[in-house]
Formats: sequence, structure tokens, C-alpha cells
Amino acid sequence: MVSETANSAQSPSGVVMMDLGASSRPRASSVPLAPPTYSVGYVYDAAMMSHSPDEGDEHPEQPQRIVAVHNTLLKHGCLGAMKRLPFRRVQREAVLLVHTEQHWRMVLALKSLTRQEIIDSKAFYEHDSLYVSPQTTDSALLSCGGVIEASLAVARGDLKKTFAIVRPPGHHAEPDRPMGFCFFNNVAIAARVVQQLTPIKRILILDWDVHHGNGTQRAFYDDPSVLYISLHRYEGGRFYPCGPFGGMSSCGEGKGLGYSVNVPWAESGTTDGDYLHAFQQIVMPIATEFAPELVITGFDAADGDILGECCVTPAGYAHMTYMLSTLAGGKLVAALEMQGGYTLESISNCALAVGRMLLGEAPPELPTLVASEVEAETVWLVAKEQSKYWKNINIKACLPKEEFEELAFDVPEILKAHRQDYMYSNFGMLEVPLMHDDVREKFSAQVMCSKDMLDNEVLVVFAHEFGNLRVEISDRLTCDVQLESSYIIDVSKQLVHWVQQENYGLLDINLFPKPPSSNRDYPQKSPEQYAREIMTYLWDNYILLSTAKRIILIGHGPGVVGISELLESRTAGVMRHVKLVVQVVGYTKVPLVPKKGPDLITWYQKHSLVIVPHDHVIRHEGKILKRHGQLVFAEESKPVKLMLRALPLIQTHVRNILAPSTALA
Repeated sequence: MVSETANSAQSPSGVVMMDLGASSRPRASSVPLAPPTYSVGYVYDAAMMSHSPDEGDEHPEQPQRIVAVHNTLLKHGCLGAMKRLPFRRVQREAVLLVHTEQHWRMVLALKSLTRQEIIDSKAFYEHDSLYVSPQTTDSALLSCGGVIEASLAVARGDLKKTFAIVRPPGHHAEPDRPMGFCFFNNVAIAARVVQQLTPIKRILILDWDVHHGNGTQRAFYDDPSVLYISLHRYEGGRFYPCGPFGGMSSCGEGKGLGYSVNVPWAESGTTDGDYLHAFQQIVMPIATEFAPELVITGFDAADGDILGECCVTPAGYAHMTYMLSTLAGGKLVAALEMQGGYTLESISNCALAVGRMLLGEAPPELPTLVASEVEAETVWLVAKEQSKYWKNINIKACLPKEEFEELAFDVPEILKAHRQDYMYSNFGMLEVPLMHDDVREKFSAQVMCSKDMLDNEVLVVFAHEFGNLRVEISDRLTCDVQLESSYIIDVSKQLVHWVQQENYGLLDINLFPKPPSSNRDYPQKSPEQYAREIMTYLWDNYILLSTAKRIILIGHGPGVVGISELLESRTAGVMRHVKLVVQVVGYTKVPLVPKKGPDLITWYQKHSLVIVPHDHVIRHEGKILKRHGQLVFAEESKPVKLMLRALPLIQTHVRNILAPSTALA
């Protein structure tokens, strides 16, 4: 907690620090307003080089890296086009927004270390991948203060973008523990200060450092106001900082569940193709859905970096920065504060590429890029994990088949082929020929019918997906499948068997569209669009041409969408020919009949049976409308068993509906 009596304080340089007391309000920036010619700024102070290892000690976190970056940007004219921002040492009140009091005191205490104490404690600090000196405190205070000032300048609207050329880094520093070359978590503290002192609340932190930012993720693990995305070398949890916290299933907790996104690379040597594939399929879809008001990022996966051993080129960083610039109205802070960038030439070249993007240059042309087979698999697994929380994730677009297309079989296609064979072998059902090219490409072998479908007086139209695949894995780090323990659940078997026993005609529709083939890429559509396409095609070309006088529509799970879309697009025909609409919904949203007049609503109430679990949210909310139809709450909490529970009720309703005019009752 920040003290309500926190007052302004002076830094050793005499500059007045910000007041973070409870009475604080957004105020005029401590940064002078930039001249109209400046929209980009930067922070830099060579004093941060004073934190350094003992002479003769080789260490990857080199003080010279900020000088190298600064001089490269200066040499190529970038700094001349940026506003240099004055900044100051961070205050205690700001640090305590993320770190504990004990943590703050420990970093301050480094200032009084004697030479002998440094020697005696060397092994202790090396255990946490740290080196210390009496100058460490001031460098850490300046580094954190610089990222705060760069972030505030953008958040307050003084500048559009900023570059924080600072060290020591910060993203490994946990709330109660410095580690991994990091003392204060600069970006996390800056994000909290921005939330305290400006109207900006939703912040995206994109950590493309080669190491996982465990401290930053920990700081916001239960907070939905900060989206943390990290792309990092993981190697099954064996790469620093090690352990499962950087794994793809580490997604947050409580209200923050889904707001931690990890792309854990399986190997060293990740390339532009891997990173840009992850950006296109994971980072940008999630970030767009989150809609941040500010973006903060940092890097060190550069090509030639001996510690990271990754191969992201300056052009790759340029394109990633360009994509990030499309978010948050262009409000972007690039911080050289994540753990690394330890090869001076590589980090300088990448910083130059980022600096040019901040100034509005167009990204350079890239050659043809393809993600590696291993990391394409990583992105696909991340997509599957994150699709639980983000609607924009398209799992099918991440299927890692490019490098082994000729050898690959999609599991859904295998399951569909199995169902087709099963329906023919056990029920004598035949494949319905689809004449339209687009419909045939997406749904061939997925529409089956009984032999008497066209000349049976009663026709049941059953829409569904292929089934529920249950896969057991050996462990969460490798996601290796235990095939002997995996299986598919097909809840439709009993319903199909009953329809056959009653001698009704049957049209069985699998609504799961095939992925585009390699030689034809049809436009991606929503599930509703795909469902409408196939359902209206079958209605117009088969159902209406049959001799059926009484039609029963049954939707199960995702098949509910197909029945709803048919009712929307062919309202008059459905009301004329359909005797009963059955929707076995599960826990998804209960469909509403289209607003097409009171006649349709009245008809649907009389001719519908909508089955949901007894603990469905609609029951507790009490928002049941006439347009929902005739709702029935089944005493079943498992969606896969809902059809079994509902089947006797469906049988009774169908017989009652047909009884007045058939001898089947």
C-alpha cells in the first residue's frame, strides 16, 4: 500500500520526485512539452554504467551495451529526431507498488557494502545470477526512473512513442526477490505508476526477451488490467529462469486468468519466421481483442547474441515493432530493460531497427519466411491453450503442417472418415453428393442419409459435430499423447439407432468444416456462416425435394448453430414443413428465435424443445424469454451425457407430435 502521507522527495541531483500519495491526481507532466517537431522521445544517462562487475570478471550483462545502443542510434540520426527526456531516480512509493518494503531496503543497503563484504557475499548473489557493487543502487534507481518517465511521457500524451535506453534490466525481479541481473522490475513499476497517475488503465507488456520474465508475470498474475505476453526460450522448463511458470499453461489466476500468455520456444535458434508466425497467430489476435491503451516492450533474442542463441534479425524486430505500433493508437514504449542483449553489435543493430520504426519508417522487405516444424507446433499448442480465453485465436490457422504436408492427416478428418464408415457399416447410411464446388470442398463425406431419405414421410435432420476427442498426455511439459488411453465420444449413436428403429428417414450433418486444402485457400468464415451455408444448401436441394410431410430438426452442441441459422434464413419454409425443433444446448448460449414477428415466436414456442443442464446460467439469471422456446432443464451436469439424458424426452415429444396423423405412435 502507498502511504497517504507520502510526500515529494528530492533525488541526489536535486530534482523533485513525483508524489504517489493517495491524494495524487493526474497533473501536468514533469517532462517539458515536446516541440511540435517531436513525437518520439528517449531516456539515457551514462551514469547507469556505474553498476559493473569486478575488473577482469567476464559477465554477459555489460555496462557498455547502453553506450553502444546510444551511439548507434546517434550515428544513424535517430536520436536527432527524438526528444531527450530528463528523468530521475525512482521513489520508494513507486517501487512499493510492485515490490515489498524488505526488497526496497535490501537494494538500498547495497550502497553501503564494503569491498570485503562484496567479496564475502559473491557466492550468495551469484546463486541468484546477480553481481553487486556500491554503485548498483543508484544505477537500479536510475534505470527504473527512466522507464517510468518514458512511460509517463507517452501515457500523458506529451509524446507518441519513447525509447528507454537503460540498465540494469528488470523483468526477472520478483515482488520480494531480485534475480537474473535484475533489481527493480522497471516495466512492472512503470505500468503501475501509469495506472496511478494517468487515465490509462489497460496496458500490454510484450516481453520478447529470450528469457521468460518471471517477475513481470508474477506482478500481474491475478490482474486483468495488464496483459503480459512473453515469447521466450523454454526447452521444457530447463532454460533460465527454469521451471513450469513460463510454460504455456501458466495463464494467470483468479480475475487474471487468461491475461498471462506464454509462447515457450522448444529449442534455441528461433528465427524471424518463428517469431512472426507467433505474432500473427497469437500476439496480435490476443492484443487486438484486449485493446490496450498503452504498449510496453523490450528485447534480446537478436541474431548473434551468444547468451540467447536465437536468430531474430533487425528486420524481424522492425516488423514486430511495426505491428505493435498499430495498437493503442500508436502509444508505444520500447524499453532496453528486459534481461539482455549482451552482444553489443547485435543489440545495437536491433535497437536501430526498433528506433527507426518508432520514428515512423517503413519496415524493410523480408524474404519468404516459414516457421520451423518444432516451433510451429509450439504456436499451435499455445493457440489451443489460449483459445479458452480469447475469441480471436484461430486454432485451425495454426495447424503446423507446412513442412510435412504430404505426410500429414488431420485428426478431425480421420475421425470423420471413421464416422462415415461406422454409419455405413452399422446403419446402411450413404454419403449425400454435394454438387456445389465450395460446399463439396468444405463438407464432402460429412453429410450422410438413410436410403429412404427422399421418399419417407417422416424425416429427421440431425446437425452436430464429429464428437468429443479425449486425449491423455504423458506430461504437461512435452504434451506427448498416450494413444492407448485416448478415445472419442460419439453421443449421437443412440439417437441414430432410435431413428432407424422407428423407420424414420435420417439426414445426418457434420458441421465441422474441412480446413482449406493446399491448392485452394477459401476465405475463413465464422461458424455461423459455415453452418448457414451447408444447412440452406441441403434444405433447398434435398429436404424440400423429398416427399417428407413431417420434418424434425435436431441440433446437438455446436449443431444448435446450424438449426438456428436454418430457421433464420428459411423461416417461412421451416414453419410450413417442420413439426418439431429440438436443441440440445449444453452450457453454451441458448439460441433465440429471430425477431421476425409474433407469428414465428408463437410457432417456435409450440414447436420447440430446448434442453439445457439444470445448472445452466440462464436459469440462475432468470432471463428466460419467449424467443428461447420451450426450455427443459435436465438433471445432468456433463454436456457429453446430456443427449443420453434427453433422448427419452425427445422420443416422447416426437411421438406426440406425429401421433395425430401417423400410425407410429
